[in-house]
Amino acid sequence: MTKLAANLSTMFCEVPFLERFERAARAGFSAVEFQFPYEFSARDVAGELKRNRLEIVLFNMPPGDLAAGERGHASLPEARERFAESIGIALDYARTIGCRQLHCMAGVLSGDASMDEREDTFVDNLLHAARVLAPHGIRALIEPLNPYDTPNYFLTSVDQAAGIVRRVESDQVRIQYDLYHQSRTRGELLATFDRYRDLIAHVQIAGNPGRHEPDSGEIDYRFVLKALDARGYEGFVGCEYVPAGTTEDGLGWAWEWLQAGAS
Repeated sequence: MTKLAANLSTMFCEVPFLERFERAARAGFSAVEFQFPYEFSARDVAGELKRNRLEIVLFNMPPGDLAAGERGHASLPEARERFAESIGIALDYARTIGCRQLHCMAGVLSGDASMDEREDTFVDNLLHAARVLAPHGIRALIEPLNPYDTPNYFLTSVDQAAGIVRRVESDQVRIQYDLYHQSRTRGELLATFDRYRDLIAHVQIAGNPGRHEPDSGEIDYRFVLKALDARGYEGFVGCEYVPAGTTEDGLGWAWEWLQAGAS
């Protein structure tokens, strides 16, 4: 049965971040993910995970200055040192809270480098990340983002991500496959999953349009989740959506899976 993870950066935002762990557990989730925990101490985050008996499945490496439009540094030739520093910061958090997957953000286009130079930089940085993370049993994930929500982002398709992962040639680097971003760009959600199944380590879901609950919009979430289960996908599906109302009021779509996880 598909395992759901609540994204605490987008869900349960009715309360402060450190209070969302308890809300997620009370709603029936056994696992969580989030985007950027760096405003809070890793010890405090670990304490909330332990107190609420939650598994942490994913968070992002430091993105840089979000307010200035930065979204990571992995493909930026001029930011190799900043990327190396971000690995160390994320690793410290991951070891403290027990997380084994880190999303390595590619970055938005800047400077005069060619796309080939940017890809070479991305591959080199991922190789470095794999070497640093491997002794700790942690994977680096890369995620294509749609160009409407994140203009000028380097990584925009699963095809592109698969080519980069194959160049890296490391089990420590895999794809984070977000069905919302795929729906906004190319569709073929399951055909794409099937094409790159061996490279996909994590799946995320949200409704399209609007990025609200999965039962809103054009994605047949029940069909897709059951199909992933039938294909033997054993990872988590991260619920990275923005509730249309209160989080709890919108969780009816997830009841089937949350009940199965609790049994």
